Amino acid sequence: MTESRDHDDEADAPEQPRRPRRKGIYVLPNLFTLAALFGGFYSVVMAMNGRFDMAAIGVFCAMVLDSLDGRVARMTNTQSAFGEQMDSLSDMVSFGAAPALIVYEWALKGLGKAGWAAAFVYCACAALRLARFNTNIAVVDKRFFQGLPSPAAAALVIGFIWIMDDAGFREGVKDIPWLVWATWTLTVFAGLTMVTNVPFYSFKDFGLKRSVPFVTLVAIALAMALISQHVPGMLFGLFLLYGLSGYGMYVYRRMQGTPVSVIATSTEEPDERGLH
Repeated sequence: MTESRDHDDEADAPEQPRRPRRKGIYVLPNLFTLAALFGGFYSVVMAMNGRFDMAAIGVFCAMVLDSLDGRVARMTNTQSAFGEQMDSLSDMVSFGAAPALIVYEWALKGLGKAGWAAAFVYCACAALRLARFNTNIAVVDKRFFQGLPSPAAAALVIGFIWIMDDAGFREGVKDIPWLVWATWTLTVFAGLTMVTNVPFYSFKDFGLKRSVPFVTLVAIALAMALISQHVPGMLFGLFLLYGLSGYGMYVYRRMQGTPVSVIATSTEEPDERGLH
């Protein structure tokens, strides 16, 4: 009788709640994200010390690292919600806050309120662009970006600073009116273009595993040789063309009578017929 009563007491006893399993963090892709974040932070520090050439290099290095973290995560099957949030925060620092602070320190400070207003417009538009990208990622045609990507916008602003610094405009930039207002215009243009609905080609359908004609490799080699002739000027020129390409595509589609929005009405078939 005693043993059966003990068994009944054990059966009636409530089960102890299990401790929730701790979730780990994938190291490899987040190392690339942290390195990109460091690039943005480093660029701000260099700008505070008047080394705008090094600040530009920091931002461009952050761009390269930012393009690698997602690819590494997919290749190693280490995607995670934590990594996605970390990537967005890193982008906001490296391609939102850092370019705004650098361009303000380089040229816009002398304009007073107009200067910091332009820098804030850029920074705010970068935040809005990233928030919209995260919320619309499931319904956007993956062949196109909705608005100018924040790394490309940062390349426009920082690339311009780099070529001017390389041309000898290192000191007294704030006292050169044409250069200050050109910087102001480019900063506002880059910021507002990020939040437009203009379609920009994403190059996501360009697979590295696909076979390509031999001439493609020759063209890549020629492009690398051309860029090496004057890195700041060529990089700025490429991103300037890309920044204008979306407007060209927008006008072309309007003239052809085809839809210009990259928001798909169906998430299963994000092709031209599913656009509105």
